[in-house]
Amino acid sequence: MEFNTFTLIFLIAILGYVITLLWLNMRQDKAVANSFDAVPNEFNEKITLADHQKAAEYTQAKLLVNHFEIIFSTVVLLVWTLGGGLNWLDTLWQAQTDNTIYIGVGFIISLMIIGSLIDLPFSIYRTFVLEQKFGFNKMTAGTFAGDLGKEILLTLIIGLPLIYAVLYLMGAMGEYWWAYVWLVLTGFSLLMFWLYPTYIAPIFNKFKPLDNLELKAKIDNLLTRTGFKSDGVFVMDGSKRSSHGNAYFTGIGKNKRIVFFDTLLEGMEDQEVEAILAHELGHFHHKHIRKHMVSTFTISLLGLALLGYLITQEWFFDGLGVSTVSNHAALILFTLALPVFSFFIAPISNALSRKHEFEADAFAAKHTNADDLVSSLVKLYRDNAATLTPDKLYSAFHDSHPSASIRIAELKRHA
Repeated sequence: MEFNTFTLIFLIAILGYVITLLWLNMRQDKAVANSFDAVPNEFNEKITLADHQKAAEYTQAKLLVNHFEIIFSTVVLLVWTLGGGLNWLDTLWQAQTDNTIYIGVGFIISLMIIGSLIDLPFSIYRTFVLEQKFGFNKMTAGTFAGDLGKEILLTLIIGLPLIYAVLYLMGAMGEYWWAYVWLVLTGFSLLMFWLYPTYIAPIFNKFKPLDNLELKAKIDNLLTRTGFKSDGVFVMDGSKRSSHGNAYFTGIGKNKRIVFFDTLLEGMEDQEVEAILAHELGHFHHKHIRKHMVSTFTISLLGLALLGYLITQEWFFDGLGVSTVSNHAALILFTLALPVFSFFIAPISNALSRKHEFEADAFAAKHTNADDLVSSLVKLYRDNAATLTPDKLYSAFHDSHPSASIRIAELKRHA
C-alpha cells in the first residue's frame, strides 16, 4: 500500500478522536465519583442514596466497557484500512466473479456480517454480564440468538436489493450518480419509516392495544385536544428483553403508532403516562421528526456529493490502504472514515436535539400537569439508573437530552 498525506491526516484524526473519547469518559467517571456520596438536593426527596449510587456504579461500569470498545474498534478500523483487511476481502470476491456489481454486493454484505460477529462478544457481555449485574436484563440466550438470526435475515432480504441498486446507479448514471443514489436512499428511508411499525417491529416484539380503559380515555382526550391522529395506542413487551422503560411514537402518514413499553406502564400513574405521551406529542406538534428527516436527508445529499468527488481521487483510496479503485470500496471507506472526522460536530446536533426536548416539555406542561411530567421523569431516571450528575462536556458530546437537573428545573419553571 502507498502512504500519502491523507494517510497522515487520517491517523492524526483517529488519534484526536480516540484521545477525546477517552478523555470525555474519564471526565464523566470523575463527575459521577465526586457526587457518589450525596443525592443532588433537587432529587433527595424522591431518589434514595442507594438508587443514586446504583446509577453511579452502572454508569461507571458502562464507561469501563466503552473504554475497551473504543480501543478495540480503533484497532479494527486500522486493520480494515491501513492494515490491508479491505484489500484482502476485495481480492477474495474478485476471484469469485468478473461482475463488478456482484463483487461489490458480496464485499459489502460480508463486511457487515463480519462486523456484527466482531461486535458479538461486546454485545453478549453488555447483555448477560453488565445488564444482568444491575438487574436490567430479562433476555434469554434463546431470545438473543433469535434476534441475531432475524437481524441477519432482514439484512439480507432488505440490504441485498438496496446495495445492488446503489452500486448499479453508481456505475450507470455518470458523473452525477450521487443525486440518483440520494433519491433512492431517501425513498427507501421513507418506506422503511412507514413499514416499520406494522411489519418490522412485530418481528421482534409483541404489540397489543392498551387495555387500561381509564388511561385510554385520558389518552384519547389528549389526542383530540392536540389534533394528533394515529393508528392506535399499543403496549410493547419490552420486559421480554429488559426492565428499562420507554415510550415513543413511530411511523408516518396514517401509519403512526403510539407505543408504551410494558415496563414503563408498571411503575407510572395514569396522569404520569399522559404527561409522557404529551411530551412525545410535543415533538409531533413542533414537527421535530419532519425537521430531523429534512436535515438528515440534506446531510446525506451533501455527503454523497462529497463521495462523488472522493471517488475520483486516487489519494483517497491509497491513503486508506486500498489499492484497487472501485465504487464499493469507496462506499465502505467513506462510511468507516466519516465518524472519525464528523465526531467533533456532535455537540451541535446534540444542542439542537436538547432544544427540541425543551420545546416538547413545554408543550407537555401546557396540555398536562408539569408536575406529573417531573415525577414521571424522576421515576424513569431512578428505574433506568440514569446518572443525575453527568459531566457537562461529556453530555455535550454524547447526550441528545438535557441533563436531569437542568430539564426538571425548566419544567418547574413552567409549573
